[in-house]
Amino acid sequence: MTSSSGNTLDDEDTLKILIATDIHLGYLEKDAIRGNDTYVTFDEILKHAKQNDVDFILLGGDLFHDNKPSRKSLHNCIELLRKYCMGDKPITFEILSDQAVNFSTSKFPWVNYQDENLNISIPVFSVHGNHDDPTGADGLCALDVLSCAGLVNHFGRSRSVEKVEVSPVLLQKGSTRIAMYGIGSIPDERLYRMFLNNQVTMLRPREDESSWFNLLVVHQNRSKHGATNYIPEQFLDDFLDLVVWGHEHECRIDPERNEQRLFYITQPGSSVVTSLSPGEAVKKHIGLLRVKGRKMNLEKIPLQTVRQFFIQDVVLRDHLNLFNPDHPKVTQKIEAFCQEKVEEMLDEAERDRLGNPQMPEKPLIRLRVDYTGGFEAFNVMRFNQKFVDRLANPKDVVHFVRHRECKDAKGEMENINFDELLSRASAEVMQLRVEDLVKQYFATAEKNMQLSLLTEQGMGKAVQEFVDKEERDAIEELINYQLEKTQHHLKERRVEAVEEKIDEEIRRFRDSKMNTVEEDEEVKEAISRAKAHRTQEDRDSVAGDLDISEEADVAMDSDDGFPAPPPARGRGRGRASSARGASSRGASRRGREAPTHVCVIMETKEVSLRGDIQFPEAHRLLSSGNRPTRPDLLFSASVGMAL
Repeated sequence: MTSSSGNTLDDEDTLKILIATDIHLGYLEKDAIRGNDTYVTFDEILKHAKQNDVDFILLGGDLFHDNKPSRKSLHNCIELLRKYCMGDKPITFEILSDQAVNFSTSKFPWVNYQDENLNISIPVFSVHGNHDDPTGADGLCALDVLSCAGLVNHFGRSRSVEKVEVSPVLLQKGSTRIAMYGIGSIPDERLYRMFLNNQVTMLRPREDESSWFNLLVVHQNRSKHGATNYIPEQFLDDFLDLVVWGHEHECRIDPERNEQRLFYITQPGSSVVTSLSPGEAVKKHIGLLRVKGRKMNLEKIPLQTVRQFFIQDVVLRDHLNLFNPDHPKVTQKIEAFCQEKVEEMLDEAERDRLGNPQMPEKPLIRLRVDYTGGFEAFNVMRFNQKFVDRLANPKDVVHFVRHRECKDAKGEMENINFDELLSRASAEVMQLRVEDLVKQYFATAEKNMQLSLLTEQGMGKAVQEFVDKEERDAIEELINYQLEKTQHHLKERRVEAVEEKIDEEIRRFRDSKMNTVEEDEEVKEAISRAKAHRTQEDRDSVAGDLDISEEADVAMDSDDGFPAPPPARGRGRGRASSARGASSRGASRRGREAPTHVCVIMETKEVSLRGDIQFPEAHRLLSSGNRPTRPDLLFSASVGMAL
């Protein structure tokens, strides 16, 4: 395979593919200035596809910014796809592979242009990203909605958490044949582990393997964010010719050769600025890929409708000739200096915008000021007001950072420097993940703050679901699920009711699940429970004045200050007051008998645990008043305190 420097002739043997990734439809759609940026740029991308008469469009994930896109996002996406991708233009390539395998997750397992009810002029193929990945009990994502509507061909999805088997979409146009592989977003640690265990298989065409152009679309971390929180390029198979790498937002669209595996990588980057970091300031492009035989040519197409973004760093210690920290008016001088820098970036934006009426009028400006060395920060809000009518981000123009050592007399958590973390460059901070911070915290926390039941990875994933996808019950459901599992395990093992033995058995049970498929399955089950519970809550709120079950044994307080409604059927939620000021949880579940409640008195609060406790020794200890000194070990309730 070679990368041609000249334009390949557009003939009956040349496949033309428009490549884009990370469009993030719906990002900041409620912002008065930037709300329509993603839709305008997506319109431009599809317009380029039509003007260049491409054979199909290939998207590398994160078409939507939100896992549950708004009606506006879905409507605008469908409108644009219908406008540019439907028509009478004949499709000049054919699919040779088994489409029932390629599109096995669809109710219509064939490419959309072969559907007799649809007129498709430009097919769109896409893998899912981490923003629009399949979730819920049915494992659906926004791309599945578009697929069912016949607008997008969703491929590259794997349902297994143990292994990945990638079957390529085999395309042919004239004498050119492409094997197109796709791997939709998978948690990086899990995919990393599967690569190490040789559980990732990429199937090859049976006939004449050397005649195929092998193209892979992947949506994972390319930059190393942790020991296993990325996918090294060397993990990928060496028979590949080109890898289209999604998820990374910095535009590195020029094909880069991996000298060890001898394939090329193109990283188109995002088409919208989603973080004010240096990587996003690189000029945005999409690619027009031409493939003829085993040769390829990638033409860069600059996007004209992307809002300008300029970023500068100022280190005050580098300007001691201008600023003396001890001078009484040094803060005013720093503010004037920063205003001058912002004005320079505004002037540069105005020059770049000349002759391009498609470019949005107001640019994005970020000035990062390192004021380490005794300097003081000026009033940022007052400073931002000077540019309120000239910028698209008037609320966060200046960002102050300070580098200092973490001083902790007791030496607690000495491996985590939160000041250093907060003062990192914006690009670095944006690349941190919630689950990594959770794992790092518990790895260095004191013994009495360690998780005694959950694993750090499981808790990290639950917190990430809570933060990224607003699954507000994810953490609680994971704790409840793990409590049930541990109680069942202790019951089966018939552990003697001695604190040390119970503690050891719980620790052994917890460690046995770390970094295993079982751990991943438990998190998925907890997330499914959270979604199902939220759905049931919504139904109960609609049917609030219908028949109410009397199974729930706890009345809930209203968060809005209104009188508490009668307990609804299903599991009770909220808080209930008692004479001791403790909180309890309702324990009834639909379709199950109400389990026994066992209240364990801890040092400062009462915890109500749900589950069928069958330990005679536990009942005897609690009913007789001879409570163990650390009953949290008996039922692993200390996990609640660790939160």
